[in-house]
Amino acid sequence: MKKTIFILFFLGIFGIEGCKKEADISTDDCSSDPTACGCPQAPASCGGTTGNTALGKGQPGVVGLAGIDAWDKLASNEKNRIKNWNTLFLHQSVGQDLEEGAKSNGFAFDYYGPGDKTDKGLRGGIFVDVGGIANGNPYEKIRVFRENATRNKDLLQIAVFKFGYADVMDDNSEKVKTEYKAFVDALRAQSPNLRFVHVTPPLVYSTTSFEGNAAKMKVGQWMKDTFKGTDVIFDLQEIESNNGTCQQNNVWRICTENRNTASDPSDVNGIDSSDGQGHIGKKAGQRISKALLMSIYNAGK
Repeated sequence: MKKTIFILFFLGIFGIEGCKKEADISTDDCSSDPTACGCPQAPASCGGTTGNTALGKGQPGVVGLAGIDAWDKLASNEKNRIKNWNTLFLHQSVGQDLEEGAKSNGFAFDYYGPGDKTDKGLRGGIFVDVGGIANGNPYEKIRVFRENATRNKDLLQIAVFKFGYADVMDDNSEKVKTEYKAFVDALRAQSPNLRFVHVTPPLVYSTTSFEGNAAKMKVGQWMKDTFKGTDVIFDLQEIESNNGTCQQNNVWRICTENRNTASDPSDVNGIDSSDGQGHIGKKAGQRISKALLMSIYNAGK
């Protein structure tokens, strides 16, 4: 009997100590070995609480309309895993609508500005703040994202890059594809474990060739064809247009019910004053952002 009690005592002491070492791991430990159990890049094999928050193998593919319902069906503990994954989401104004929507769903992105680190889970920023880059300059947006991802290469786990609706037009769509592919390839070579969520370029309401919706559709389809086997694609175009239900002359456009109109204004972008715009309303953003959150979840689950 005494021998049994001693063994149980011995196992208890070392078991508790083992848990303590993992739970109390320091920032310095993670700097020297970011894959250690308890660190941001720890593998799922760590087990226990740490394993539940660590990244898994992920599930490549396209997340569109069905992603909204899929997110709603996830258990709360599964949803909350994404709060622990170092994610960088850079965008412009439509991205702000999506961030506000995610926040209303209980998943706020911490502000990301110049010189910040991707060490606080979900981080979101706009290109005009991070790099002084306005809409209509997709190549500079690519440069800024790459620089920030490179600076955070030992921390960043999931990269979410989003073009603005003024970035992709008929006269530059081919070059955009070339530059974007080179950007992704470079980051993947630099950080083989980095996960990507690609976002199909947002649509505007006007379907005139001048506004570029047809070009945005081509780039969106190219993203799906090119990356669906390795990464996650958040098909914003499918959701905005209700899978092409809202279109004119075979060109998709953002549905009226998804726009920031007087009946559903945006908290950050008000009401669109032109059909050449494509901001998202507050209620629509809350719904649509669920598919973005599901995309992040699929990238790391």
